[in-house]
Amino acid sequence: MAAVGSSGSTAAAGPGAVSAGAGALEPGTVSAGETGSHRRLKYISLAVLVVQNASLILSIRYTRTLPGDRFFATTAVVMAEVLKGLTCLLLLFAQKRGNVKHLVLFLHEAVLVQYVDTLKLAVPSLIYTLQNNLQYVAISNLPAATFQVTYQLKILTTALFSVLMLNRSLSRLQWASLLLLFMGVAIVQAQQAGGGGPRPLDQNPGAGLAAVVASCLSSGFAGVYFEKILKGSSGSVWLRNLQLGLFGTALGLAGLWWAEGTAVARRGFFFGYTPAVWGVVLNQAFGGLLVAVVVKYADNILKGFATSLSIVLSTVASIRLFGFHVDPLFALGAGLVIGAVYLYSLPRGAAKAIASASTSASTSGPCTHQQPPGQPPPPQLSSHRGDLSTEPFLPKSVLVK
Repeated sequence: MAAVGSSGSTAAAGPGAVSAGAGALEPGTVSAGETGSHRRLKYISLAVLVVQNASLILSIRYTRTLPGDRFFATTAVVMAEVLKGLTCLLLLFAQKRGNVKHLVLFLHEAVLVQYVDTLKLAVPSLIYTLQNNLQYVAISNLPAATFQVTYQLKILTTALFSVLMLNRSLSRLQWASLLLLFMGVAIVQAQQAGGGGPRPLDQNPGAGLAAVVASCLSSGFAGVYFEKILKGSSGSVWLRNLQLGLFGTALGLAGLWWAEGTAVARRGFFFGYTPAVWGVVLNQAFGGLLVAVVVKYADNILKGFATSLSIVLSTVASIRLFGFHVDPLFALGAGLVIGAVYLYSLPRGAAKAIASASTSASTSGPCTHQQPPGQPPPPQLSSHRGDLSTEPFLPKSVLVK
């Protein structure tokens, strides 16, 4: 449902990978026209990220709370995997210029001959399939705005797993932002437990909270594991998503048979499907692929800003569509989460600059800093995103699942 391999290491590996550094120009070589074009692409990227983040959650909530027959969430997960895999297959076919023989030889080499790399994707695919099903459970039992805020715990889990599994280090500002994030989510959940607004009888906030926490844990672990096992891999973004789709379809069908096999056999695979449900499936299948294309134009701050805007958009839409009530406690918690997401998304160089500026202001008072004679000016902060050591968001943006 969500994008799954993000700015991670796989982005820069191999032809066709959506690499943040791909096509980047050296400082001082960008013309005015190119700068304006890149700026427009950044704004388009922001709009796509915001709309995709908010629309999928809102549409799932809408379809899962409509009166009448409810579709099987497991079938929607399988259909999204099938459509995503077919789309990636068509894109690979286009990359081979419509040559079926070249495509077959390429897939035979990449999938069968290099079977070890293919099998490595079984574990993250299993976890992502579980995560997609858990998100349906969570959104079915929590208001869309509450889910959107709580789901930002994936930043916390991804950060913790990256420290434990990849030996990454976080800045003090990032640790502080993670604490703010946890506090904000706790406040929102306290508001939800206190009965924030009317609640349908068939919804269980406890089950929704458990599902979203499990989804965040699986998202964090799978993203970091995905980055760890594929570091240095040469597969393109479309090949990796095709391999994930193959495993995801098989595992999704197994989960469908185990959880709802009898009911699906009795009522049919597409029971309860409406145009709105098909919209959810298409959004889930193609929305992430679209994000994978545009995310290379979005730096960390833009991605954090997109997440914050999607929280606001989900809240506003929930008020109008579902009668969601925003009280001061929810506003406080959501505000803490939005602030934490922004602070965490700051590049490490910018975080150090903020810390040093605040230290300088507290020790020297309101005076103007002058550069000592004979010393070069300090380097300017760059928004270049090729260095993964400054990338706070781990998988969830370059590969999609």
